Amino acid sequence: MIGLALGSSVAGVAPVVAALGAGALGALDDLVGDPSSKGLRGHLRAAREGRITTGLVKVAGLGVVGLMSAAMTDRESRPRDGATEPLPSSWVRAGDALIGGAVIAGAANLVNLFDLRPGRALKVGLVVGVPMAIMGGPRAPRGPAAAAAAAGASLGLLAPDLRGESMLGDTGANALGAVLGVALIQGRSRSTRLALLTGLVGLTLLSEKVSFTKVIESTPGLREFDAWGRPAR
Repeated sequence: MIGLALGSSVAGVAPVVAALGAGALGALDDLVGDPSSKGLRGHLRAAREGRITTGLVKVAGLGVVGLMSAAMTDRESRPRDGATEPLPSSWVRAGDALIGGAVIAGAANLVNLFDLRPGRALKVGLVVGVPMAIMGGPRAPRGPAAAAAAAGASLGLLAPDLRGESMLGDTGANALGAVLGVALIQGRSRSTRLALLTGLVGLTLLSEKVSFTKVIESTPGLREFDAWGRPAR
């Protein structure tokens, strides 16, 4: 988490806030989380029973961290003084930040959902981060830097994670996903952010019904890629 935050600092303040905030919330779940409540439905069920789980606190906290990071991202991408492009209204900026914050929170949560086998979440970080680092995005001079930081951190941790010598946990997976979320929204239009959010929400809801592990292990290509690098049993 700390290394990722330092590496992503070249992309501005937003990915640093995302990495540290999401990582801290993940650490809370790692250290004192209740394993009896799993998934969004489990945390909501516990809340109806009068129990506030660390997972529910993390969900709410990721929303706040995402909103803060998105607002910072948009402010850093805003035209400087003297630019001829008019600024959007405060309501439009607030709406864009809300959508962007939801994308960041959703990405942080989704990467954590993939962290069920050694190296899997880090491979997701590489698959998503490397193309963004290479191609960049519209009006996002710092977007490739945030993506490159996420991809670099994933690559650096991949070998020990595959060997079982280290583990991301919620701390690392949430931080990685949040930085990827920042990279995803930097310089993106509202319609693109909405499309990203729709996809993230869809995958998150799907995870409540379908096991990603079963899908991966039953799909040729995905199965081999997922297993690549792990020691033979």
